Amino acid sequence: MPDVHALLSASSSKQWLNCPPSARLQEQFPNESSVYAEEGTFAHSICEYKVKRYLHERVTRPQSEEFYSEEIEQSTDVYYEFVVSIVEEMKRNGCEPLVLVEERVDYSHIAPSGFGTADMVIIGHDENGRGILHICDYKNGKGVFVDYNHNTQMMLYAIGALSAYGYIYPIEIVRMSIIQPRLENIGTYEMTADELKAWGESIKDTAKLAYEGKGEQKAGDWCRFCRAKPVCKACRDEALSLCREEFLDLDAGAFSEDGDEARASPEEDDMNAPYEPDTSVPVFKQPGLISINELAEILPTLNRISSWIESVFAFISSEAINHAVPIPGYKVVEGRSKRVFTDTKAVVDTAIQNGYTDLYKQQLITLTEFEKMMGKKRFAELLGDYVAKPPGKLALVPESDPRPPVDLNNAPDQEFAVLPDDGE
Repeated sequence: MPDVHALLSASSSKQWLNCPPSARLQEQFPNESSVYAEEGTFAHSICEYKVKRYLHERVTRPQSEEFYSEEIEQSTDVYYEFVVSIVEEMKRNGCEPLVLVEERVDYSHIAPSGFGTADMVIIGHDENGRGILHICDYKNGKGVFVDYNHNTQMMLYAIGALSAYGYIYPIEIVRMSIIQPRLENIGTYEMTADELKAWGESIKDTAKLAYEGKGEQKAGDWCRFCRAKPVCKACRDEALSLCREEFLDLDAGAFSEDGDEARASPEEDDMNAPYEPDTSVPVFKQPGLISINELAEILPTLNRISSWIESVFAFISSEAINHAVPIPGYKVVEGRSKRVFTDTKAVVDTAIQNGYTDLYKQQLITLTEFEKMMGKKRFAELLGDYVAKPPGKLALVPESDPRPPVDLNNAPDQEFAVLPDDGE
């Protein structure tokens, strides 16, 4: 998989389209990886492997003891089956579609030096003979719901593919699909080729500003993955403003509307009384006194505030721990750790020599490993009656989520999670 990213990448397009300076501001901060990103990279390589095998290409299956799991196997199967269904349908429509895996696309005529890599580019026609460009993108995450509706990342990929192949194939319709199996989020957004081109033209000026590092900084849900977020004044101002607006009881007089401490004015009180600043702490609204409807309105706010706070703490911690930057009022200490064996072989040998033999645990192989060992058909015949899929953990999500609502009158009591609705 390609590991080179454009300044105006498609994956960060929601960010630089809403806050143009963010593209250049992030250059000051390293693009550090994470276990989630590494897991996603591995999952994408599995997707690529499965589709290329279907296309009869010679490929080697990627291996990873750290990231392989039954869940990854199943979710990549969902992606594979979705892609294959598109190709097979086009074949039934009487064409041999062009199928491109991990295709680099160039949209630099819209965004300066803009390029990216689309997971899948499929070109063919539908049952009515209309030329179809279909872009597919696998999302491995399960913490952030990725909306397929008017997704700018997908639209930029489509613009690049249309630019490369539109002069060869008479493309009329563009379809863009997000496949996010771990959140059961699979959806397709459709527009005409002319509508896509018009949208591309409409963002040219913004893209130019972003490339030049100009324009207005603006905070919003697109800040989630911005590397400059911890030191961004716009993010700070928005977080503090949201806190004042949603949580501070301004009627108590602790804070004024501009965020400064409210101070008693001699002109408004006893003219002869000495002036004393109000040193009271902010008075916060009590959640129990706020209606459910009011709390529901601020849920997106909570996600944004908590995300900013976490990013600030992570940035400051990294500066202190990794770069020895002194943080006033704080110090770096050693955390708790667990005991470990320094020589596993010596431990086993010593234990056996002294009569201790029950040293290992046995564990049943996973459902997916059974299926791979037996084959899907044989697995279904022998073990199909013993397979069940329990209901997933209940979660509170925005109404835009495509999953059907749960009948809570018949749902068992269980722990719950609140899923955020921002980010890519």
